[in-house]
Amino acid sequence: MSTDGAFDRFTRTVDAAAAIAGIKDARLLERIKTPERIHEVSVPIARDDGSHAIFTAYRVQHSSARGPYKGGIRYHPNVSLDEVKALAAWMSIKTAVVDIPLGGGKGGITVDPKTLSRTELEALTRSYTERIWRVIGPQVDVPAPDVNTNSQTMDWIAHEYGRQSRTISPAVVTGKSLAHGGSAGRDTATAQGGFEVLHDALGATGESIDGATVAIQGFGNAGANAAILLHRAGARVVAASDSTAAVFAADGLPVGRLVEHKAKGGSFADLADYEKRPTEDPLFAEADILVPAALEGQITSANAERVRARWILELANGPTTPEADAILERRRVNVLPDILANAGGVVVSYYEWLQNLHTEKWLREEVEARLAVTMRRAYERVSELATFRRASFRLAAYAIAIERIVAALRAESSEGRIVLGR
Repeated sequence: MSTDGAFDRFTRTVDAAAAIAGIKDARLLERIKTPERIHEVSVPIARDDGSHAIFTAYRVQHSSARGPYKGGIRYHPNVSLDEVKALAAWMSIKTAVVDIPLGGGKGGITVDPKTLSRTELEALTRSYTERIWRVIGPQVDVPAPDVNTNSQTMDWIAHEYGRQSRTISPAVVTGKSLAHGGSAGRDTATAQGGFEVLHDALGATGESIDGATVAIQGFGNAGANAAILLHRAGARVVAASDSTAAVFAADGLPVGRLVEHKAKGGSFADLADYEKRPTEDPLFAEADILVPAALEGQITSANAERVRARWILELANGPTTPEADAILERRRVNVLPDILANAGGVVVSYYEWLQNLHTEKWLREEVEARLAVTMRRAYERVSELATFRRASFRLAAYAIAIERIVAALRAESSEGRIVLGR
């Protein structure tokens, strides 16, 4: 679905949340709504057949008020400047919601990675890094994986950054392989963080994951790991989709088989013995819990009435438009928003960054324990404000984040680093 207007949706949500937070200073709000830097670069590569190609790429640095820019890099044919601006802005909000000392940034290359060989993907990644290495760094901007990128991509970026800067700086990116300074627990962090939020949200209403039915749109890292965690907790995954097809089974899909099939490079379209439907159909499945884990802009005013789930756990970034939010709220569907629900990934990225900076290696158990505390603390704060102000979880989360960013901007002003209001 189209992502046009994603950044406009962000700015409108900031305005709505500012009213809840009681922030009326238009100058400060404009700072929050305006990216600090936008980098657009051309990325040339040599193809395996001897031809050459040039791709358009971006790195948007939205806010450094609370710390270095932080955010993933995605490879997708629909990557656009508007999308990357929105994703960078959401990262600024997300890091503030979970209260880690980082800002927000995002990167992307407009490319279909499925059309490139491994050699070409490496060339693309290194060429992109050569274009942006001067504006990233361990204390400046720390990229991470996102859609269609992974630990191998991050290893290539870290190595190329080292070649260009003539330094050894593993902290320049997070989401690396364990052998190159990655953190234990980073591979499951997004899903694990969402699981913690969902567990506490259901518990607050006297419900449980055990026995619940689940539909998952998107079966990449976040979606697949969510399926594993929810299945282990006693839930029944009745619908799931990847970019090729959706599979349904009322008595429950074999999660382990689906994960293994995808790990071997298979797609849902070539799975036999399951009912097949269009890729968006899990959004409308008869299930207690819906997990959008694909791309943004999936639940809109045109289809929100068709959503049957009572709970939505947003593991994708921006899967629900503001217009759809209003419909879901009227229908009393409980939405656990992306800026809270999928923040586990950036939390453990922060842990990886700390480990790299201090030359430490934490055990998986330590990482997961710290993550659980951070996510549950963030959920509790958002839940309290949502209840007190009778607001949605999304607006409450935004309000908390805006308050924290505004406090950082005001501290900058008082320290003489910037001047506001002149």
